[in-house]
Amino acid sequence: MRIPSTTRRGLTTVAALSLAAAALVACSPEEEGADGGSGDDTSAYQQLLDNGIVADDATVEANEWASAVREAGVLTVGGTETSELFSLLDPTTGVATGFDAALSQLLSRYILGEVNTDLQQVTVDTREDLLETGAVDTIFATYSITPERAERVAFAGPYYSSQSGILVRSDNTEITGLDDLDGATVATQAASTGVTVLEEFAPGATILELPDHAQALAAVQQGNADAYVIDQSLLLNAVVTNDDVQIVGEPFGPGDNYGIGLPKDSDAQEFVNDWLQQVIDDGTWAELWQITIGDRADIDTAPEPPEIGSVEGS
Repeated sequence: MRIPSTTRRGLTTVAALSLAAAALVACSPEEEGADGGSGDDTSAYQQLLDNGIVADDATVEANEWASAVREAGVLTVGGTETSELFSLLDPTTGVATGFDAALSQLLSRYILGEVNTDLQQVTVDTREDLLETGAVDTIFATYSITPERAERVAFAGPYYSSQSGILVRSDNTEITGLDDLDGATVATQAASTGVTVLEEFAPGATILELPDHAQALAAVQQGNADAYVIDQSLLLNAVVTNDDVQIVGEPFGPGDNYGIGLPKDSDAQEFVNDWLQQVIDDGTWAELWQITIGDRADIDTAPEPPEIGSVEGS
């Protein structure tokens, strides 16, 4: 039986989220929060969730997908548990924090009137299957929108865009940019857009396809790969927590647009897009980005969110 991630171990929703948000600050490289105190980011994360918009009954009742979520009393989310900035699970609370995690929590609040999500771990190989079988209601997992995936998934968004970046060991002085990947062994995640980006922009590289982010990072750290290429937003996760790696060169390749995965044969897409537009328009998106990514990666200004519906298949 699945246990809602916001109520595991007998914790109340509010208490569990507060403890998980505290973990976000504890892992931060900054000693002080945005407002000058170590607890400020914690309270800002919790306050952002507490202030999330709530749909009126008529809006939810008019949508079959949202009505089913409300009837279940929980939003079941396919996501990740190990992404430092986007969705990191705190094992002591059973709650994930991060940019993707908070967006899913805000969507649950919009539908249910409170934050209640059940996080189910997904990989690049299982996301479509879990949506199609109804094992999850939605996917928040830095999920790149592609025409192939859009044949099986309805994408809301995009909600984030990132170009590819290059990660190397901190002591690597030979690779400083894209041109230096020629002849190098470059790790990336199998079945990800990193493979196609390398084939196009670094055709002289030997591509080492690995199952997930953790293994690709370890390949660089252990010297089994010279570099790791994937969305730069994902690479930020590695440099925040590891002193032995660094990002080099400029981002390259097409923008990798992240979408919110939804069941293909449902009325969820328009509903979620309407919610996402409100979150962008009222400033919640930018505030969330700063709390979960900008403050921790020492970036002062949030990027512009991509235009919703601007990518084929979304």
